[in-house]
Amino acid sequence: MGRPQTQRDVEALLAGARLGQSGVLVVRGEPGIGKSALLEDAVARASGLEVLRARGTEVERELPFAALAALLRPLVDRVETLPPPQAEALGIALALREGGVVDRFAIAAGLLTLLTRASEEQPTVVVIDDAHLLDRPSAEALAFVARRLLADALLVLVALRPDESDAWEGLPVLDLMRLDPEAAREVVHDSGPALTEEQVERIVQLADGNPLVLRTLAGRPDSLSGLPSVLAPDPGLSSVATAAYGMQLDQLEQAALDAVRVAAVAGEDLPLVARACGLARIPVAGLVAAEESGLLSTDAERVAFVHPLARAAAYAGAPAGLRRELHRLVAEALPAGDGDRRAWHLSAAALGPDESVAEALDLVATRATARGAHSVSATASVRAAQLSESSEDTGRRLLAAGEAAWLSGDDARAAAVLDDALRHLTLPEERARVRAITGLASARSGRLGQAYVELLRAADRAGERAIGASMELYAEVVEVCAYLLDVPAGSVVAQRLERLLADPQVCARAGARAEAIASIAVGMARTLEGGSGVEHLRRGVSLFAGLPLADHRSRSAWEVLGPLYLRESGAGRDLVQRAVTERREAGAIGELPHLLFHLARDDATGERWTRGEAAYGEAVALARESGQATELAANLAGLCWLHARQGRVEDCRTAGAEAREIAHAHDVHMAEMWVEFGLAELDLSLGGVAEAAAGFESLAARLAELDVRDPDLSPVPELVEAQLRLGDVTGSDALVATYLARAEGKGRPWSLARAARVRALLCGDDEVDAAFGAALAEHARTPDRFETARTRLLYGERLRRLRRRAECRVHLRSALDDFKRLGARLWSDITLAELDATGLTLRRRDTGPVVDLTARELQIALLLADGQTTRQAAAALFLSPKTVEYHLRHVYTKLGIGSRAELAERMRRAS
Repeated sequence: MGRPQTQRDVEALLAGARLGQSGVLVVRGEPGIGKSALLEDAVARASGLEVLRARGTEVERELPFAALAALLRPLVDRVETLPPPQAEALGIALALREGGVVDRFAIAAGLLTLLTRASEEQPTVVVIDDAHLLDRPSAEALAFVARRLLADALLVLVALRPDESDAWEGLPVLDLMRLDPEAAREVVHDSGPALTEEQVERIVQLADGNPLVLRTLAGRPDSLSGLPSVLAPDPGLSSVATAAYGMQLDQLEQAALDAVRVAAVAGEDLPLVARACGLARIPVAGLVAAEESGLLSTDAERVAFVHPLARAAAYAGAPAGLRRELHRLVAEALPAGDGDRRAWHLSAAALGPDESVAEALDLVATRATARGAHSVSATASVRAAQLSESSEDTGRRLLAAGEAAWLSGDDARAAAVLDDALRHLTLPEERARVRAITGLASARSGRLGQAYVELLRAADRAGERAIGASMELYAEVVEVCAYLLDVPAGSVVAQRLERLLADPQVCARAGARAEAIASIAVGMARTLEGGSGVEHLRRGVSLFAGLPLADHRSRSAWEVLGPLYLRESGAGRDLVQRAVTERREAGAIGELPHLLFHLARDDATGERWTRGEAAYGEAVALARESGQATELAANLAGLCWLHARQGRVEDCRTAGAEAREIAHAHDVHMAEMWVEFGLAELDLSLGGVAEAAAGFESLAARLAELDVRDPDLSPVPELVEAQLRLGDVTGSDALVATYLARAEGKGRPWSLARAARVRALLCGDDEVDAAFGAALAEHARTPDRFETARTRLLYGERLRRLRRRAECRVHLRSALDDFKRLGARLWSDITLAELDATGLTLRRRDTGPVVDLTARELQIALLLADGQTTRQAAAALFLSPKTVEYHLRHVYTKLGIGSRAELAERMRRAS
């Protein structure tokens, strides 16, 4: 009643699902506002749709994937038809099979595939009521699916309270408002016996448009005498309804009231309620009177309260001692195989420490972890800690809870629990583990300063018995220092690692994996110092290459760092791609933003700009979803830098502004530097030479302030170019001299090529050919086509000024070909202008519409062009096949093509 427009909106979504269109709607509102009524109305209108339903309940909130199991009951026989990694993950989550620990995102990916496949057979609507009471693993998996719907005949309708909607953030929301007075009166007249006009007005006034309160008071007008005549401003209407339910409960006979309280504790399973009533010597028939009063309803298998507030009133109204006794009886009444539910009831029945119950909750946590329900595991371990009889057991269980919270992505909860754990733990290795998890969580969520402190403490205290873990933690500290651009701190840690790596016995105890990680970390630190670190980097890459193929959890993101820092053509490229592919296949989405960042950086500094842009875009989306502030800042900064080279002015500035804001808030100085470089380079390509010079000069000063000596991060070549265009050839002599010395000291081809370009820019006319020739010789040893083209452009400009037109055209045309192939629009225009100045007019050809594809379209185009099927591409990107096809149609339209063969050729040319 009173919601015609809302009903029309929902009907439109249902009609869209019948036509093959996806839809998502989160219905949000206070208790009793009519959310459930709206969902019931939607189900009644869902003719022609398969309806899958689940409802959150307080008693199942800590049971792993309880809601998902209820929702998927009609589809459970199809789980085994999913791709093997998804079938395993979802099967373990639903307790259909046993196995090792599964990734929570792999479960969500399996759910997406299962639901979208079902919608291919029949349009489907997923209806989730009381979503704020769902177990968190189910809520996160369903929200993951909802965020990826686009072109499937699948509608997701969710109802929840407004203050408990974190998991569903970012999805389309409908806020249900209170009814107007006219509709409120209609509800009152429809809900109760004949009422006087005075009673109607009193009810309308008290309820203030809340349908539940209207119906409750209208059904029990005698309760009006027990309520105040005037409510405080902005009253808690749920408390009014709860009070009315309390009055109903008070009017029940004792036997009926006792049976209702058993149901409030036991949940909706009527046979369980009956067994618990039998143990308590309470006649279950008392539920009949409660049903007649309108408090609940029953059928052969189920007892359901009219509203969660009615259950809350029954539960809260029972004395605390009685509640504990009822929980104990329900635990006794449960079937032998229902260990999780029994443990939770026993924990609610416990008064003070109880080691046997704590041990039962340990098993709950272990089983939840194995099923990927880390948030449930964390809650079970916290409760077990509260019931522990010794301080050491309390600390051990809090450590387990903190680790589970970290694995669930809840870094704030992890930090709080782990801080509490330190008050109880005394063993050095356990305290070190606390520091390690706190540091890793801090690094992921953007608290880099805290991450540095905690990881360093953890590495120092891991001890000789865990030397491999210690080395890996020191390596994590080095990477944190890289993000912070804290070179001195990274150097100190690298020295510790070098001492360990120099001892063959230490390396043997640590293992090849830890040795590889430590070697790459030392190489990174030495690179930031201004050295090359080449031997350490190669040692790490070689060790990783020799490791046996294993599942993704035994591999490391460090695999990609060695090849990235080496900057050698093809060095370790197979390691980079293999690591990403393994994570995709395993559904390890939480690990992908970090890996994709390094993969994108490698692509963007080579000639695979299209692939780099796609990887950055995917990493940004996944980092947002998983709350990884550090990786979000880094990938946005990478996009800013790449968009600058592509000449995408607005995209560059938009990504740069967001990256700068996040990086500044979290001290991700590396990302700040990339943004400053990208924006200054954009100014240079736009002809804003003075602005570019100022930007490069500011960046150089900031790097000097941070004592970053790596010449590969230096903007000196671009600064010299800008200053020469402004007529200033002497303003940075000392800076140039320092840069050239560092580049020579590093001795890597990329560094040497850029240094040679600086010398060529500053050389006399009689040295032009030798100087630029030296630069191009070094460029030939690198995969960076853009830097090569920039040097050829500058060489051609210099030759034109020397009136050597025929020779300059050779270099300018070569530069133009590279810029166009890469998609560097503004630099192509600059090169064309130079060619025009030589008297050679070329037809301007667009760099190609590939650069106008969205990040998602690029990802799909590249995967399909590489020969993957639609279903394979969908699995890799955690999408449905129909969503892939939807994007593919847009790709075809934008590129003006009509076949996979044409797509493969276009993407081959583009990337």
